[in-house]
Amino acid sequence: MNFIQTRGCDDTQPQSVTFSQAILSPIASFGGLYVPETLPELGMEFLNKHLNSSYRALASDMLSRFEIDIDQSVIDEALSLYDNFDDSSNPVPVVKVKENLYVSELYHGPTRAFKDMALQPFGVVLSSIAQKNNENYLILAATSGDTGPAALETFKNRDNVQVVCLYPDGGTSDVQRLQMVTEDASNLKVIGINGVFDDAQSALKRLLASDDFKSALKEKHISLSAANSVNFGRIIFQIIYHIHSYLELVRQGATTMGEKVYLNVPSGNFGNALGGYYAMKMGLPVLKIIISSNENNVLTRLIQTGKYDIRGESVVGTTSPAMDILKSSNVERVLFDMFAEVRTKELMQDLEQKDVYELSADELAKLQEVFDADFCNGDEGKKYIKDTFVNDSYLMDPHTATCFKSYESISNPDVKTIVYSTAEWTKFSPVIANALTGEIDAEDLVALESIAKEANVKIPLMIQELFNKEVIQKSIIEKEDIETEILKFL
Repeated sequence: MNFIQTRGCDDTQPQSVTFSQAILSPIASFGGLYVPETLPELGMEFLNKHLNSSYRALASDMLSRFEIDIDQSVIDEALSLYDNFDDSSNPVPVVKVKENLYVSELYHGPTRAFKDMALQPFGVVLSSIAQKNNENYLILAATSGDTGPAALETFKNRDNVQVVCLYPDGGTSDVQRLQMVTEDASNLKVIGINGVFDDAQSALKRLLASDDFKSALKEKHISLSAANSVNFGRIIFQIIYHIHSYLELVRQGATTMGEKVYLNVPSGNFGNALGGYYAMKMGLPVLKIIISSNENNVLTRLIQTGKYDIRGESVVGTTSPAMDILKSSNVERVLFDMFAEVRTKELMQDLEQKDVYELSADELAKLQEVFDADFCNGDEGKKYIKDTFVNDSYLMDPHTATCFKSYESISNPDVKTIVYSTAEWTKFSPVIANALTGEIDAEDLVALESIAKEANVKIPLMIQELFNKEVIQKSIIEKEDIETEILKFL
């Protein structure tokens, strides 16, 4: 399968590229992204075939349908990392919480967040391609809190790759920050910036498209790639758990094969939701994809009104910081799939140049055939956290809580809903402690211990150990100095 470009081709790049080319150089012509030329059709035959398959077997078969140019031995090695999750036989448990509401827990990997689902295998794949080509790569990652730890974890000490991770100083939880700044592998560099996630992501995209930066790297015999979901190497692994979660409902007797469900996704950069969209296009029985946002509700406004408008807006700091984003990169891939490259280029250039674009009435109707959306503020989220713990004995993080608002406001109660839980409660313990016990501004370790006692749960060892580790990565810089700092590291 080949990959094509969301904004068309500028004739400096091939019209289409292989999967390995797309993940090694993820930014396409005119600043666009790569997408599959076609999507494989899975259908009922595929779903029935894998009703009793392991997660690894499902993933391997789905990847084979994309016909990607990666050796099977590399794919097998990459997928074997799921064996290191909490339960190797079921890395993504799906838990019934309410009548017709099931939570797909995507956080049982080494950094306790859903980014492990894609980045654990992605690290093996990208590193192996670099070694096979006898090339050295700089991998850039911009994070609102979860991509960074997961990228650093998967790439640390791997051959032929160095990683620079950008995060907004003060814009992550303490646990997320500690997961990054205590990393000591020599091929990793973590940089805090005085800004917000959108600043980090904009810097990443600018550097990926910068000929001057690439030339500076070339002098060091280094090529450039990225670990963010602008890279389709991330997205392809994010399709799999949507299929798995549906099959889990069938296995549990919660639904029958072919019955349509809601996918309810807490959304920031839209990669998780995009994986669900592609799964739906490939044949997964989905009634609608519900996008759940926090106070930075630009996606809710887009889906409800057709206007993506961030003129004069700034990111609002919230209790669900991984979703504190105004420019959601992966919406572009949906626009391309629905409206093709000419219109996509026009819309994205309007956003870049004017901070606004607007869909036509027909385009909005097409978008709303697939998506619905609502947003949840911090106080509402904390109420859902407490009520769900008290009434349903289920402990969740503040990102997952946003989905409970849209479950009530949008979902048909007779239709099963799969909510995607993107992070373990340990990543945001002060918010949860405040929700459960009323504690205010508790430090992370105090909050963790308070919640563990209140909920009678254990703090995972990898989280406990963070508070005794030495801080290695101490760089905090202005966003204008990012390129200089990276080149100094290299």
